[in-house]
Amino acid sequence: MASEPCCSDQMTSRDPAGTASSDGGPASGKWTCPMHPEVRADGPGSCPICGMDLEPVVPSAASDEAEAGELRSMMVRLVVAVFLTVLLMIVSMGDMLPGQPISRLLTSRWQQILQLLLATPVCLFSAWPFLVRGVASLRGFNLNMFTLIGMGVTAAYGYSFLAVIVPGIFPASFRHASGEVALYFEAAAMIVTLVLVGQVLELRARRQTGSAIRELLDLAPRTARIVRGDREVDVPIDEVKVGDVLRVRPGEKVPVDGVVREGESAVDESLMTGESVPVPKASSDRVIGGSVNGRGSFTMRAEKVGSDTLLSRIVALVGEAQRSRAPIQDLADKVSRIFVPSVVGVAVLSFALWSFLGPEPRLAHALVNAVTVLIIACPCALGLATPMAIMVATGKGARSGVLFRDAEAIQVIHDVDTLVVDKTGTLTEGKPRVVAVEAREGVTEEQVLALAGGLEKSSEHPLAAAILEACSTRKVEPARVTGFTSITGKGVRGDADSVAIAVGNRALMEDLGVDRGDFDARFERLARGGRTVLHVASGDRLIGLVAVEDVVREGAAAAIRSLRDEGLRIVMLTGDARGTAEAVATELGIDEVLAGVLPDQKEAKVASLMEEGRKVAMAGDGVNDAPALARAHVGIAMGTGTDVAMESAGVTLVRGDLRGILQARRLGRATVRTIHRNLVLAFAYNVIGVPVAAGLLFPLFGVFLSPMFAAAAMSLSSVSVILSSLRLKSVDLSPVHQGAGRQ
Repeated sequence: MASEPCCSDQMTSRDPAGTASSDGGPASGKWTCPMHPEVRADGPGSCPICGMDLEPVVPSAASDEAEAGELRSMMVRLVVAVFLTVLLMIVSMGDMLPGQPISRLLTSRWQQILQLLLATPVCLFSAWPFLVRGVASLRGFNLNMFTLIGMGVTAAYGYSFLAVIVPGIFPASFRHASGEVALYFEAAAMIVTLVLVGQVLELRARRQTGSAIRELLDLAPRTARIVRGDREVDVPIDEVKVGDVLRVRPGEKVPVDGVVREGESAVDESLMTGESVPVPKASSDRVIGGSVNGRGSFTMRAEKVGSDTLLSRIVALVGEAQRSRAPIQDLADKVSRIFVPSVVGVAVLSFALWSFLGPEPRLAHALVNAVTVLIIACPCALGLATPMAIMVATGKGARSGVLFRDAEAIQVIHDVDTLVVDKTGTLTEGKPRVVAVEAREGVTEEQVLALAGGLEKSSEHPLAAAILEACSTRKVEPARVTGFTSITGKGVRGDADSVAIAVGNRALMEDLGVDRGDFDARFERLARGGRTVLHVASGDRLIGLVAVEDVVREGAAAAIRSLRDEGLRIVMLTGDARGTAEAVATELGIDEVLAGVLPDQKEAKVASLMEEGRKVAMAGDGVNDAPALARAHVGIAMGTGTDVAMESAGVTLVRGDLRGILQARRLGRATVRTIHRNLVLAFAYNVIGVPVAAGLLFPLFGVFLSPMFAAAAMSLSSVSVILSSLRLKSVDLSPVHQGAGRQ
């Protein structure tokens, strides 16, 4: 683990030894370290800080082959180490075998030489990656696990090598009663073999943490069928452009994000949205790239291609989240900075104490204890405790349609005690429809709709889409409007035939000094039942009202009830009129409503709740929700909403289903619990293991811990943390009250 804090803009490159090194450039590489996400490299290698194998930021076919190559190389070294170590153990324990066959065939001197010949390939060829990384760690003073392994193996092998080549240099304190110098070739070789076993297990387990991204990447089709006049041509997916008309045949994957033009089918979107039932699609319905078409055939217009598709954005979000750091990691980092120097200090102290107090041969026992201390300590278990859990959790969330932007969102969401929810597009479908139009005497409903439609053509608000749809249904041509202006939280205005017109709420009419006439009573009647009523003004007169209704989302009431049962305070925050907001709140069982709130006031309301000491989550879907989403401890965006909302939020619900909040909280709770368990495992392992390796068992039981057992324990510590993290893949995130509708 790093002995000094790392620079956040660190990048890695390949050096001749095959390890990654820092060069201070921008972090634009494709490979990174799971423990130090700021490290980047253009290809596989090892981290210059902790020495661990780098892994791809986003798995791909090329990176899979590179990882497989790394694993094959490690397996070859392991096979060589196992074969030679078994022979070495037989030779070294020759006197303990029945009939002493080794001693009868070879003299003591030849046994020593044979041990040297068997151990050398293990300690040089098989251990080479560890030795290279250990030297690199000393050169950059980024002391890590491979520093300790390198020192331990070098000490045991080097000591034994000298004992065979020049035994006369060793004093009596190194010799047994027989006068021979003890050899530790088998210990050095067994250490290398067991560490290799741990590395192979770790590489295989770590690959599983990226399985979610691999599944998502596998969804992406390689080709698309473009309709060009009377011809249909298959082209590589990279050649598809926005506006292209594509044919999707039965059983094929939808190539990119777009809108159905002609035809009908049912599309399986389960791996991206978590929706297990195929979704019916017809003209004007949106389809997601990577989803699987059913038995029907349809044509579609490409709207988002390449990195702009939902699938690409999900892969990018998951990849970024997996490499982010959780606040809880700070504790492990603080310990890690002093861990390796402290272990080296304990090893030196152990050597010194047993040199004076240990049994004969004192110096030999002192050396073994020092090596055992170096080998058993494992800073990687501490370093992996958090990032491995985060990687598995973000992948698990992606499979369920819950995207975390970073590790902090995972950690924070389970602590939230207050949920602030926007109404339109979050609690409701966000697809309002015009249900009534009323006009001033002398003005027709069509004229009211024409003026409103002319203004709303330039607006992206959901209510604008409802008015334009009503114009289309009634065959009304929207008026030609110039000078379009949007007044945040109030409405829009412009000019039609040199006359100022405006569409918006009562506040906008008051600001413009519009004469409301006798419309107040009509407004109250239309607003009953939670409808949103828009005022349409021409000049200084109000000429009509347009009533728009939005439907409450399916399952919203059940989700709100379940969130409240978990102890959350639910607050509805909306720019709509109080009557509209309270009607929806009553239907959903929400007691606290803040209505008529402008976008900047939404952020202020969230801030005031945070100042009360509340842990606040904000859920919304529109551009006007972005400031509040960014201000909250964790923002939750509906995947059906705007890109700005998704960029501002820490969590995105791909399906736009509030039940996803429950899934996110459940996953966050399980992840934090796993991280705590991992840290306890790592701390407990080292707190117990290092003193035992230093000789704690000798005063109690008269035995020292063998370096071979220390190597096995060290390897298993990292593997145990990874396996603990992989348990998150089995966490049940199925939405509670599945299928419950509005209450």
